[in-house]
Amino acid sequence: MDEMATTQISKDELDELKEAFAKVDLNSNGFICDYELHELFKEANMPLPGYKVREIIQKLMLDGDRNKDGKISFDEFVYIFQEVKSSDIAKTFRKAINRKEGICALGGTSELSSEGTQHSYSEKYAFVNWINKALENDPDCRHVIPMNPNTDDLFKAVGDGIVLCKMINLSVPDTIDERAINKKKLTPFIIQENLNLALNSASAIGCHVVNIGAEDLRAGKPHLVLGLLWQIIKIGLFADIELSRNEALAALLRDGETLEELMKLSPEELLLRWANFHLENSGWQKINNFSADIKLIDFSNSVKDSKAYFHLLNQIAPKGQKEGEPRIDINMSGFNETDDLKRAESMLQQADKLGCRQFVTPADVVSGNPKLNLAFVANLFNKYPALTKPENQDIDWTLLEGETREERTFRNWMNSLGVNPHVNHLYADLQDALVILQLYERIKVPVDWSKVNKPPYPKLGANMKKLENCNYAVELGKHPAKFSLVGIGGQDLNDGNQTLTLALVWQLMRRYTLNVLEDLGDGQKANDDIIVNWVNRTLSEAGKSTSIQSFKDKTISSSLAVVDLIDAIQPGCINYDLVKSGNLTEDDKHNNAKYAVSMARRIGARVYALPEDLVEVKPKMVMTVFACLMGRGMKRV
Repeated sequence: MDEMATTQISKDELDELKEAFAKVDLNSNGFICDYELHELFKEANMPLPGYKVREIIQKLMLDGDRNKDGKISFDEFVYIFQEVKSSDIAKTFRKAINRKEGICALGGTSELSSEGTQHSYSEKYAFVNWINKALENDPDCRHVIPMNPNTDDLFKAVGDGIVLCKMINLSVPDTIDERAINKKKLTPFIIQENLNLALNSASAIGCHVVNIGAEDLRAGKPHLVLGLLWQIIKIGLFADIELSRNEALAALLRDGETLEELMKLSPEELLLRWANFHLENSGWQKINNFSADIKLIDFSNSVKDSKAYFHLLNQIAPKGQKEGEPRIDINMSGFNETDDLKRAESMLQQADKLGCRQFVTPADVVSGNPKLNLAFVANLFNKYPALTKPENQDIDWTLLEGETREERTFRNWMNSLGVNPHVNHLYADLQDALVILQLYERIKVPVDWSKVNKPPYPKLGANMKKLENCNYAVELGKHPAKFSLVGIGGQDLNDGNQTLTLALVWQLMRRYTLNVLEDLGDGQKANDDIIVNWVNRTLSEAGKSTSIQSFKDKTISSSLAVVDLIDAIQPGCINYDLVKSGNLTEDDKHNNAKYAVSMARRIGARVYALPEDLVEVKPKMVMTVFACLMGRGMKRV
C-alpha cells in the first residue's frame, strides 16, 4: 500500500476504511466508479438536491482518482480520507457511507463512524427481543435464550451458529436440515462447521455475505452480526408481502392499474401502498408524496410523530365481525399527547394489544430509524393485513402463479452477490439490464460503465435508455463472454421474456460456478466432463460404490452419490444412520436430498440448489452441486 496514505492511520481506522470501501464497491471488483458513488448517495437518502450530489461525485472523482484511470482504488480511497478529511465534501461522503443500509454499518471506533453507533444499539435491542420471542420454546437454544437486550449477549450467542441456523429456518422454512446442525460437544471445529452451514445457507436464501467469514461471527463483530441478522429477519418479514402468496394484496390496485403493474412493486413499495390504503380509509393524510422511486426515508420521515401509526392500528385492529375473532379496541386518547416520545409510547402500548410491540422503541419512532420502522410495519401487515380479495373485478388471476424454484434460485444467487438494486422479481427487475451488467463483472467480463444508462431515467424515453442497456448486455454476452445467445436480443430482456432471460441468466450462473473451479485449478478450463470425472475418481479413491454417468443420471435422485462425495471430501462427517438406501420412497429421497444439501453447505460448499433439484435430477442445478463440491474438494490442504 502507498506509504503516504498509511502514515497517520491506526489499524482500527484501516479496518474501518476497508469496510467502508467494501460498502461502496457494489460489485466487489476492488474499485469504485462514479455509478457506485451515485448508488451510495441514492441509498443513503441524504437531503441533497441532485445537482449537489453530482458536484460532490465529480469532485471526489477529480481529487480521488489520482492516476486518472476513471475509478478509485483502495489506496486512493484512503487518500481521500487522509488528505481531504476536513473538507465539506469528504464530510458529506463519510455521512453517506455511515447512512447506507447493508452489511457494514460502521462500528464506532473512530470519528468516521459515530453516527453508525446509535443505529446499531437500536438494532441490537430490537433484534434481541425478536429472536427471544421467536426461539423462546426451542430446546436447542436454551443455553443462550433469553438474551439481555441491554448487554452484548447477542454477539456471544451467535458465536456457535445454532441461533443463526434457527433464524434462517424461521425466515425460509426447511432451508437447513436440523440433522445437520451440531448441537452437542461444541469444539472449535464443530462450531466452524455450524457457522459454515449458517453462512452458506444464508447465501442460498439471498443474503449478501461476501464480506463475512465464520471467524467474524465467532468473534461476534457487531456490525457484521447485525447486518446479517437484518437480512435474515427481513427475508422472513417480507416472505408474504407478495401477490402470488397473498392475493388479497390486489385490494391495493389503483384505478386504471393492472395486476401486472402491481406485481412489479417491491415489498417495501407494497408496504407503503398498504399503509396508505388504510390511512386514506381513516381520513388521515398519506404518509408522504410518493414518487416512483420510493425509499425507506418515506417511512422514517412520515412516522416520526406516530400519529399515522395510531390511525393504522385503529384501521387494522380486528372488529370482531368474523366468527371466533375477538374484537380489539385501540384507545386513541394518546393521539393528542403533545410530547413526541410519550405519544409514541402510548401508540406502542396499543400495538402491544395486537401482539405487535416489536422492533421499535418510542425513540426509534421519533428518530425515524428506517430499518426498524419498516420491520414494525411489516410485522403489522403479517399479523393483521385487514385486506379483502377483490371479487367481481376484471382481474386476470392466472398471472399470480408465483416464481418457479429455478427462478427463485437464480434470484437468490444474484442477491447473495450483492447486486444493486436488490432483485425482488426476476424479470421485471432485469428489464434495464443493470443487474445483468453487474453480474458480467462478477464473471470477469469487463463492462464499460460509460456506455451504460443509469437511473433515474428521464420521464420521456426511459424505455429507450433501458433498451440500450439490454442491447449492450446481449452484445457483451455474444462477444467477450462467448455465450450461446442465438435468437436473443436486447428487446427480449427489456420485454421480460421469461425463456430467453432465463437462458442468459443460466449461462451467467454456470460461468460463475466454473470460474470458481478454474481459479482453484490454476486456470485450467473446467467443463461438465472434467467435473463428472473428478467426482467418480474421488468416490472411487475413497472406496465408495456410487458413481454418476452424467448430470442427468437418474440414480442421482437418491442423493447417495452426493452424500458419499461429501464423506469422501471430509471423511467421517456423514452419519450414515440418517441416510436411507435400497428401495426408496419419495419421502426417503427427499430426506436424503435435504441432508445432502445441508451437509454440503456445512463442509463449506456454497450450494444454491434445493433438495428437490436432486430428487427430480434437474441437470443444471445438479451440475452446480457437484461443481461446488469439487471446488470444496480442491481446497483440501
